[in-house]
Amino acid sequence: MSGYVVGLTGGIGSGKTTVANLFHDLGIQSVDADLVARQVVMPGEAALDAIVQHFGADILQHDGQLDRAALRTKIFANEAEKQWLNQLLHPLIRQRMLQQLAACTSDYALLIAPLLLENNLQIYADRVLVVDVPEELQLSRTIQRDQVPAEQVQNILNSQISRPERLRLADDVVLNTVPVFALQPQIQQLHSRYQQFAKEKLAKSST
Repeated sequence: MSGYVVGLTGGIGSGKTTVANLFHDLGIQSVDADLVARQVVMPGEAALDAIVQHFGADILQHDGQLDRAALRTKIFANEAEKQWLNQLLHPLIRQRMLQQLAACTSDYALLIAPLLLENNLQIYADRVLVVDVPEELQLSRTIQRDQVPAEQVQNILNSQISRPERLRLADDVVLNTVPVFALQPQIQQLHSRYQQFAKEKLAKSST
């Protein structure tokens, strides 16, 4: 088990996946909160049964998978339904996330979560690493990547914690405005520091 956890976050279009992949190349395992959120509503999971019971069978696609677009429509303008869904899913997501972190065996583990700070998930991390880019770059990258209108991206940006606040809560920051090869030395440096921090934590806990 990795006793040391680095929470990796950043706004939409900041390049969290790029940074996470550089850590993966160094042998570091990770748990992705978005992936876990999808796993807990897969067919056969108790959470999906509860969602169907609450919202009706039209919340499912033909193959039995959750129709996320239909669910979003149902909760979008209804605060009570959104609360109900969050109360159902958040504890399940946290529990599974912690199980997966406990199963990591690399020197330390990454907890990748776009909403790490918004959902107060940093309490499960020893350190917070923010991938940062200027807002204009977030907009242009996301519009290009997802082929969506600027207004839609701006709405997502507005729903996330502000850039100054995110930077204030960061222990470490990677400014992701350069090509990947130029990021590598910075990631290598952070990797060495995290290995050292993990060793120190382990030494403390075993005394």
